[in-house]
Amino acid sequence: MEEKYMVNDTLETAKSNILCFTNSIIKSENLEVKQTLEQLRTSLESFYFELFTLATSKGYYSPTSKAKPEEISDIKNLFI
Repeated sequence: MEEKYMVNDTLETAKSNILCFTNSIIKSENLEVKQTLEQLRTSLESFYFELFTLATSKGYYSPTSKAKPEEISDIKNLFI
């Protein structure tokens, strides 16, 4: 299997796991479990960003185009 596909598969798996951690954190009633899950999620987010940076630099992954300032403002206004 090509490195490109392994990297992209790992990115997708990490992204899915981050969402699972978030879902578990929201549902957790136990503060100690919640904090442990938050630490694990933070660690995985750091790993994801490092791999994302590597994948982007090697041309393995093309991020979506950057939002324009007015688009960002419009989204902010939806939540304020």
